[in-house]
Amino acid sequence: MRITDDVKYIGVNDHQTDLFEGQYVIPNGIAYNSYLILDQKVAVMDTVDSRFNKEWLDNLSAALNGRQPDYLIVQHMEPDHSSSITDFVAAYPDAKIVSSSKAFVMMNNFFGTDFKEKQMVVGEGDKLSLGKHELTFVTAPMVHWPEVIVTYDAFDKILFSADGFGKFGALDADEDWACEARRYYIGIVGKYGVQVQSLLKKASALDINIICPLHGPILAENLGYYLNLYNIWSSYQPESKGVMIAYTSVYGNTKKAVLELEKTLIDSGCEKVVVTDLARCDMAEAVEDAFRYDRLVLATTTYNGEIFPFMREFINHLVERNYQNRKVGLIENGSWAPVAAKIMKAAFEKSKNITFCENSVKITSALNHSSMAQLKALANELL
Repeated sequence: MRITDDVKYIGVNDHQTDLFEGQYVIPNGIAYNSYLILDQKVAVMDTVDSRFNKEWLDNLSAALNGRQPDYLIVQHMEPDHSSSITDFVAAYPDAKIVSSSKAFVMMNNFFGTDFKEKQMVVGEGDKLSLGKHELTFVTAPMVHWPEVIVTYDAFDKILFSADGFGKFGALDADEDWACEARRYYIGIVGKYGVQVQSLLKKASALDINIICPLHGPILAENLGYYLNLYNIWSSYQPESKGVMIAYTSVYGNTKKAVLELEKTLIDSGCEKVVVTDLARCDMAEAVEDAFRYDRLVLATTTYNGEIFPFMREFINHLVERNYQNRKVGLIENGSWAPVAAKIMKAAFEKSKNITFCENSVKITSALNHSSMAQLKALANELL
């Protein structure tokens, strides 16, 4: 696939994997992107998962059309992008490997060699001339591994963005970019918002026409849209106005309270209400929605003197990813000693800018006049 006159796409689609990184459901697969820059010198940008190395090497050979690569640029050492390095070296033994010093340490960990005789170590601001294409390397530590670099091609004004601006879904999947990019970002990169903000600041100084990520489509139009979303996500600001209600329910009484709250909010004109049963949902989708909207309600039962396991898992995901700048309402249920609200609130004690609603709901087994009144008060506070 042609990106510009000199830059070709040589990546592959994966429709075999069911769980990306062993946890994220990918019904439409995923793409492992790799690129080729043809100039006086020839550079390959990253490899692919080793399960697809033959397809990738065939793509590379066809795009080279008889030429030999001078450089393999390794931006990120996660195996879905680096595990074909040894196959590349075997096929093209004269090529140099260009990467960060930390990446070469990881190569030794993965492959038992750091390719010392082939190393070209680069850091912040270092340049590599291919001819008319001059590449500048920008360090991006913890976006989302410590060794990451991104690469700017000044001639075609391309930012090779490593895992930044990536998304789930193979390139032959017809789906909305933002939905799967949001789930990808929050799940995988979300903890590192400060580092992403730093990278966005560096990127703002560059004249970028095209973004080439390691997953998902090449972005060549309306770049302000993608950059704005990344700024929102990485600064932990709500993307949309709305209420996400996440709940667990053992015998259905907590669910009844949640559905009553949903109806009250909708009848009162709330912009958007999303209800999620944490025991049955895709947890990554639930986490995505919590970060997307500006208000969150947590509803669960007291369970073994704690909170229900799915709720605990959900809150752990939020806190781990630096959930902040939100209003949170609490609903608890318990037949004899409800402590769920107290435990849920304590789970956010180290989180920044979490405002808890003054009105909470305490259900003792099933809704009654008192807890119904509390639900209405909570709904009014959330509007």
